[in-house]
Amino acid sequence: MKQFIVITLLASTVLSASGQHSIDGVLRSIEANNKELQANKQLTASKKLEVKLDNNLADPSVSYVHQYGNREGMGMQGELVASQSFDFPTVYAQRSKLIKSQAVGFDRQGAEFRQQILLQAKEVCLDLVLLNQQKALLDQRRENAEQLAALYATRLESGDANILETNKINLELLNAKTEARMNESARIAKLQELATLNGGIAIEFNDTTYAPVEDILSFEELCQEAVTSNPQLLTLKSEQVTARRQISVNKSKGLPGFELGYRLNTASGGERFNGFLVGVSIPLFSNRNNVKQAKAQALYTDLQLESTTTAIESELHQLYNQSVALRTSMDEYNTVLKSQNSLALLNKAIQTGQISMIEYFVDITTLYQSMQNYMQLQNEYQKVMSQLYKYKL
Repeated sequence: MKQFIVITLLASTVLSASGQHSIDGVLRSIEANNKELQANKQLTASKKLEVKLDNNLADPSVSYVHQYGNREGMGMQGELVASQSFDFPTVYAQRSKLIKSQAVGFDRQGAEFRQQILLQAKEVCLDLVLLNQQKALLDQRRENAEQLAALYATRLESGDANILETNKINLELLNAKTEARMNESARIAKLQELATLNGGIAIEFNDTTYAPVEDILSFEELCQEAVTSNPQLLTLKSEQVTARRQISVNKSKGLPGFELGYRLNTASGGERFNGFLVGVSIPLFSNRNNVKQAKAQALYTDLQLESTTTAIESELHQLYNQSVALRTSMDEYNTVLKSQNSLALLNKAIQTGQISMIEYFVDITTLYQSMQNYMQLQNEYQKVMSQLYKYKL
């Protein structure tokens, strides 16, 4: 939007091109440098490798027994046994499918975490835009107060102004300086927060305007897109698939396991016996209630997905209504501010004696407050829109 009042105030602010970042540029930098994101990527890789361990074959077993007789002539004998145990082949196939679904779930958890970090960073940038706008406004307010303070000091000496008027101007100057200092302190804190998110690397961010916001979709279209692309819901859907895979795995664990090996017996006198070892393990007790547990887990994921979907749709509806209300208020402020006198006209009027000091302070206070309110509305609107469209980050 082209707001005459705001543009008049901000036109004097010259942004340095060197080191300047747009919000998108900041987000890309944070995505590359954020330590939490880097750590989470390693955690995801670790989890993927961990679940693969469950589908490995058991370690082979080799044992040797050497026995001595307790009477003369009995001699000695030894036994060597090498064996390998393994589950029924179906178990490995089901576990492989389970591992793939778990890997997808870990990736989606990583995407959800990434979105949270980038959304946090974007909101910091939006706050910085507001603080930069306020800085320009407060600097203009301070300059105006300094000019008036100098003017009324001269008038006081010449007898054209009284001490009450001069004191009012001096208080206005003091207030303007104090608010400017507090605003700058908040701005520096936000820049430090941005640097922390960027892995400790400082970012210069002096933007005073927001990126254009695309026209909002109807709620039905927005809800459809947001729910379909929501990383939290995608993660829960992966957990739902994983839970069903786990049922299949637990069922297949009811099949027998096998053991194959080689056995060698030796004895004094050169006697030697060797042959194959074959064994079967029947899971009569180890798999008890495993299928029931997996089914209960699957039901839990179904209910959790349903509950979270309802909560997200409700949140979207609240944000959508809030965006409409904020947009309406912004348009109203824009219309009114365009019809008001600018700061320059008010300053000229007070300096030439066209309005009294009381009229000036009433008008200037209302104007400053209205501008601050308008800037705050813009900031809140941008944050709400960021929440609505966070699935696009």
